[in-house]
Amino acid sequence: MMRRLRRISEFQVYLNAHSIIAKPSFPTQFNRHHVTQTPPINRNQTSLEIIASLFSSKLGHSPAEVIARQKLRECVSQLRNELLSQSEEDVEKIERVLEEDGVALFRKYPDGSAVVELFTQLKSFPDLSLKVFSWRRRQLDYAAPMTAEEYTKGIIVASKLKNVDLSVELFKEALNKNLTKTSVYNALLSAYMYNGLTMRCQSLFRDLKMDPLCSPTITTYNILISAFGRLMLVDHMEATLKEINDSNIPPTLDTYKGLISGYITAWKWDKMEKTYFLMKSGPIQPDLDIQLLMLRGYSHSGKIEKMEEIYEMVKSHFDGNMVPLIRSMISAYCKSSHVARVQRIEELLRFIPEDDYKPWLNVFLICLYAKEDLLEQMENAISMAFQRKAYVTTARVMRCVISSYFRQNAVDRLAEFVRLAECAGWKRCRSCYHCKMVLYANEMRIYEMEKVLDEMDRVKIPFCKKTFWILYKAYQKFNLRSKLELVAGMMCKLGYGIPMDISV
Repeated sequence: MMRRLRRISEFQVYLNAHSIIAKPSFPTQFNRHHVTQTPPINRNQTSLEIIASLFSSKLGHSPAEVIARQKLRECVSQLRNELLSQSEEDVEKIERVLEEDGVALFRKYPDGSAVVELFTQLKSFPDLSLKVFSWRRRQLDYAAPMTAEEYTKGIIVASKLKNVDLSVELFKEALNKNLTKTSVYNALLSAYMYNGLTMRCQSLFRDLKMDPLCSPTITTYNILISAFGRLMLVDHMEATLKEINDSNIPPTLDTYKGLISGYITAWKWDKMEKTYFLMKSGPIQPDLDIQLLMLRGYSHSGKIEKMEEIYEMVKSHFDGNMVPLIRSMISAYCKSSHVARVQRIEELLRFIPEDDYKPWLNVFLICLYAKEDLLEQMENAISMAFQRKAYVTTARVMRCVISSYFRQNAVDRLAEFVRLAECAGWKRCRSCYHCKMVLYANEMRIYEMEKVLDEMDRVKIPFCKKTFWILYKAYQKFNLRSKLELVAGMMCKLGYGIPMDISV
């Protein structure tokens, strides 16, 4: 009891620190905005599977129960393997396997635990799971009535396939059979949220609170916090948190996870960090998923030092399944002024498979190498972009590249880049041609400098005052008097003014 009060007290401190104003638990109306979601942290779960995992029991079991549970898993595993050996399109063979091997097994467990375990083991095969569930509804209900847990699984499977109408049908069917449980409400609640039907979810939550046989659990609130966070509805998320506190329901790890994820999605970096430190100071310590969320949050917010601190804690868990998070870290380094950013990025790139190409990340790398004047790495990244038929459409990126060539006085390499960029359809930038002209002039390659004018004319880039000034300075430097006077005359004719030193 003391531990429960302690958790509630900690959340009260958190709420007071943020001055959350009491408001209705959920507004009468709000719109869903299309936003960038924080992807789920667990690499092997979808968003809905994470929600579904909240329904699982975490209570301890006696040794006898553990042995019985293991035996059940083994028996169900054999049936699962037999089902997976059939084509998902061959419904007749699937039902024959269920008739021959499933009926006896399911009748041994009239509480529905065998069916629920089968759905658990088939969670990566929603189409097959739905066929099994449909057969179960038709064939076995007369001998072993379906349980609330089975309907919960069925609702979740249907929503994974985005069949919300079937989820609603199963929910109503469960209610008509007096299988009213909070878990059934939670399943449909998650189905609505997963499919973006926030208004229906709000209505269902009101129905749940009015049902005399059910009441919201921490799982209910965790689902709502997670869903509001994905929609960047921070006020609603915090109102839900306040209702948890007012209901004297102790928070769980998933409560913190939903809060932190929501704050990251809404770019509320201070609140994200305060929630994390509140968690660290309490009895519920951050797990790997929370730490990976914080790593993502710090990378998005550009807090490199704190990002590296979290990375040191979790890097032993890094593998090829964390590529989106790795890209986020690389992006953070590219935008920073960290002295060892190139080295850090090279270390992270090892985790990304060669065939996992993202144009935006490659452009970030091009700009990074350009700013660091690493021409070889820059040109390798540019070559990759050409091969993948990626397009650069901003003058900023083009100027970044040509500035690197200019600082290295690499006019021939710049000329080749401009030629390939034209062929690839990249942004045509007057600065590219001006840079070539200056570099050719520096090497007294006047003929090549003048040919750049033809290139500009060919790609329909008009001359400007700066174009004539580059010519004027080049002719003046090498004392090409006749050409100097010709350029001066053109400048005067076009209204660019007469250089003060024309008579020199």
